[in-house]
Amino acid sequence: MDDNMNPMRIHSIIRFACRLLLGFQSVFLRSRIRTPCLERVRGRYFLVIPEVLNPVVFRSGQYFAEVLADTSLPGPLPEHRESVALDMGTGCGICAVFAAELGYRVVGVDINPFAVRCARINILLNQLEDRIEIKHGDLFGPVSGQSFDLVLFNPPFYRGAPGSNFELAWKSLDVFERFAGGLEGILNQNGRALILLSTDGDADAMLQALGRNGLTVTLAKQKHFGNEIMTIYEIRRPEFQYQ
Repeated sequence: MDDNMNPMRIHSIIRFACRLLLGFQSVFLRSRIRTPCLERVRGRYFLVIPEVLNPVVFRSGQYFAEVLADTSLPGPLPEHRESVALDMGTGCGICAVFAAELGYRVVGVDINPFAVRCARINILLNQLEDRIEIKHGDLFGPVSGQSFDLVLFNPPFYRGAPGSNFELAWKSLDVFERFAGGLEGILNQNGRALILLSTDGDADAMLQALGRNGLTVTLAKQKHFGNEIMTIYEIRRPEFQYQ
């Protein structure tokens, strides 16, 4: 095969071109990162402040929310209780809002105090204060003793020690491993988690962490953005059997 037509070479060229385009776009997007701005996703509005990752500029939050909006979540629950969801690392609260739209009562958790304030504003902005509660803390600590039918997690993609509240959203040393270790204990028997990973991060190691904890992992949704591929995985308890 002609080297010029090699699929890997073509992919590298596309990836480079997309990164170059993003570099130019970043000049115009900078103002939406450094100052408070109002973003619109599927008819819902979200205030995003500089200390909080913008779900539209950085794409992953918007993509996750759109998947929630387009996906019918299976597995009806017993009629005697309400479906409950956990939005881990809720950020501006975008996925919590769309989970509430699906009928879940939602608890959002974030370690970044600015994200907690931002999410609480957005819950009020979207008039969902009766469906969503936002808590401040590290991973499952704020919801100790609770269990959930659905857990959502858009984790930090990159390895390293975060140097600011803003960096907590995209950089960590061991957050995913700790999340994987505690996930089974917080899922209801027929519950599931939806986790977004990117080829720009350490996705393989994160999937391995889930496997080491005996969790069942299946691919749910995937989208190629040119410079990266984002994948949403469905995670189940090890004893869960698909019908």
